[in-house]
Amino acid sequence: MKLFDSHTHLQDGRVAGTMDAMMDRARDVGVSRILSCGTREEDWSPLKRLARHHPEILPAYGIHPWFIETLSPDWLNILGGFLREGNAAMGEIGLDFAVEGLHRGKQEAVFLAQLRLAKDLKRPVSIHCRKAWGRMVELLKQEGGLPHGGAIHSFSGSVEMVNECQRLGAFISFSGSITRSNNLKAKKAAAAVSLDRLLIETDSPDILPVNVPGPLNEPAHVIHVVKILADLRKTTPENVAETTWNNAVGLFG
Repeated sequence: MKLFDSHTHLQDGRVAGTMDAMMDRARDVGVSRILSCGTREEDWSPLKRLARHHPEILPAYGIHPWFIETLSPDWLNILGGFLREGNAAMGEIGLDFAVEGLHRGKQEAVFLAQLRLAKDLKRPVSIHCRKAWGRMVELLKQEGGLPHGGAIHSFSGSVEMVNECQRLGAFISFSGSITRSNNLKAKKAAAAVSLDRLLIETDSPDILPVNVPGPLNEPAHVIHVVKILADLRKTTPENVAETTWNNAVGLFG
């Protein structure tokens, strides 16, 4: 099987000393492409170096809503500079209304600035959303959807929200959280996603699948997401792998 892990954070310092071995394990199970997403300005240069060293890694640069208070005055121009190099995507960006103390208005302003930059540069986006589904959809509609595509990563919304996001140009990505027996909402959503909009991810080094030795997650574990999606959609792991590979290559290159 050929696998595309469509959302990770491999520039994370927790895995810095194990990257070569981790990439070997990923290749052993068929992982041939990995999108690694920056979350703040200090991530971007290490991520750029990592992608140069490992050709399987595609970089995405962005400001995650948890880090909106860390921005430098010229952050948007700096971000544009990173995005203009090669085939970089925009991400991880988004909204998180589940965390107390994060200013919602500032989250929205940073999210919109990044959506508009991605549109100007014709780049796909990787989006984080927690407890902000209605507002995210409102803002995406206001901006004309995702004209160059995007992924809602580690999807946790309803079946109805699957349909809303797909209409706006989004792909729907599932992580190891779908292996949890009590995650019934995501399981229903995974069965409902259009075949041509389905993606897989690990969110490494976080969201370790159930019954997988830790403490940290890694791209090789995306095979566990493939297997449970195959069960939920009543197909084979090979079909899930081929479909999600084609979808992710079409979206991220």
